Amino acid sequence: MILANGKQYESSMQSELLAGLEAKLNATLAGPPLEPETVIAAIDALGRRVEAGEFDDKIAALQIDGAEQYKALAVRLLRRDSLEFKLRTELGPAFRPDYITEPPAGLRPLRVLARPLGVLLHIAAGNADGLPAFSVAEGLATGNINILKLPQADNGLSLEIFRALLEQEPRLADWLYVFDTPSSDVGALQKMAGLSDGIVVWGGEAAVAAVRRFAHPGTKLIEWGHRLSFAYLSGRRPEAELAALAEHIVSTRQLLCSSCQVIYLDTERMEDVSAFCEGFWPILRSAAEARRPRTLGAVAELSLRSYTDRLEAILDGGALKPWSSPLCSLLPREDSALELSPMFGNVPVKRLPRRELIPVLRRAKPYLQTAGLGCEPEEREELIGLLTRAGLTRISYPGSMSAPIPGEAHDGAYPLRRYLRIVDVEL
Repeated sequence: MILANGKQYESSMQSELLAGLEAKLNATLAGPPLEPETVIAAIDALGRRVEAGEFDDKIAALQIDGAEQYKALAVRLLRRDSLEFKLRTELGPAFRPDYITEPPAGLRPLRVLARPLGVLLHIAAGNADGLPAFSVAEGLATGNINILKLPQADNGLSLEIFRALLEQEPRLADWLYVFDTPSSDVGALQKMAGLSDGIVVWGGEAAVAAVRRFAHPGTKLIEWGHRLSFAYLSGRRPEAELAALAEHIVSTRQLLCSSCQVIYLDTERMEDVSAFCEGFWPILRSAAEARRPRTLGAVAELSLRSYTDRLEAILDGGALKPWSSPLCSLLPREDSALELSPMFGNVPVKRLPRRELIPVLRRAKPYLQTAGLGCEPEEREELIGLLTRAGLTRISYPGSMSAPIPGEAHDGAYPLRRYLRIVDVEL
């Protein structure tokens, strides 16, 4: 399905709609700008409707695992105070819309304007429900026109959100276009890219490389590539902290860039890895049992991965047998490399003494994101220093690795600043 001009169209209308899109975009850009207050008021009102349960039936119909968790998260992020805090934090006083600066040496003063790039093309990944809507919301908040290419794995949640948003504020219709264009339709993507001032791409190296091939010269590329995150535990950890980590692993299904892919232990001894797995296993298994997936596809995925883990252990000669059930597993490993886990509650456990933190993690420096740090309070600053020097861009507690905070940086950068350009006007 396609959403354009505030209306929904069949996918077969794509060519016709794209043919007239340039004129529509130019007409919108020639008119009054989109004010942040218009966007904030609409999103805040939508959030209150979500909180009141107005969309519970639609959310249930989408059959999203963990739907209640997504609803609670959405309500928190859609609040006016969260949105205003994000704008203040990311844009700050130096990026306020209009101010005067006095250059040295008697030069003319400058009026400095922060203005939208113009038109953003969002190419979203399908690894997180609601990610396309989140990306577009950032584009709207900075006053840009937004063209969204839906991921093929989108379950319909994004269109439901956009329809509700336009119902709340019809004036946003001219600033939002959604296409379900497949990635194989390069001609349509080139057309969208040619109309855009910036391309926001979420995905791995292959997705980013594909966008670079069809992006026009001079178009700003805003890349949010795949990242790897991990938990780092030093010393004996409280059961409450381990329970929070287990809940994080199971609830995110390890599909997010901020999800725990590997549990690292601050030790050199494999005996400590085995002891940790033995103690953590009932905690992880309990969390997985409490969050049994509802959809048939997710159940099949879990069964297949569990079976694969058991086969690998047999081929390994049984030296490093996993703690395994159909719902989750702990996979002790003798190496220390940061890697993508099998996901869906299956997590490798490895040794990484702190003296080896930097040499090991620097090998994965392009992909580092979040470290869930569990340690004694007196050790925290030392370990934070090592992790940041290794290249991590976010350090949290183990149970809150994927908990979003309004105004936080994304992969070490403030996204809203990347969706603006600075205009200097000589006075």
